[in-house]
Amino acid sequence: MSGQAEERGFLSLGGNLGDPTKSMAAALHMLDASGSTRVVAVSSLHRTPPWGKVDQPDFLNVTAEVATTLAPLELLELCLELERRLKRVRIERWGPRLIDIDVLLLGNTNVSDVGLDIPHPRMLDRAFVMVPLAEIAPELMLAGKTAAEWASSLDRAGIERLESGQDWWRNIGE
Repeated sequence: MSGQAEERGFLSLGGNLGDPTKSMAAALHMLDASGSTRVVAVSSLHRTPPWGKVDQPDFLNVTAEVATTLAPLELLELCLELERRLKRVRIERWGPRLIDIDVLLLGNTNVSDVGLDIPHPRMLDRAFVMVPLAEIAPELMLAGKTAAEWASSLDRAGIERLESGQDWWRNIGE
């Protein structure tokens, strides 16, 4: 990356159509190869029940820590571009999807813009986000509590950590 200062960020990735493991791995590889963003850590794969709209297949979810020189809206645009390249089609809110990439945090940035809120406004309520986040950044402080404390306070029913390890994505799709 260039001489610009890097910011620590966190992304949530998930999907429940096609091969979500392969789609998430491809997105992580593309992020890492972007020249502006590098993947620092990725959680294990977590099988999670659908949220919001429940009559659909289970999801696979992960959280990734990244280091990026991008501004918040630029990081969002990169994530949206990766979704497009991986054939994401937005039909139904909380509906089935091949890939979903959300920007959770970017440094100490607070953003409220069209299409982007940082910190992500609903992440503290979602076990499918907080459980993987607590795996890779348990001491991360969010609204006065650690990620691990937030994760342990949520209903984790149906969430299963798969025996993938944290390097699962490195050998997929290369």
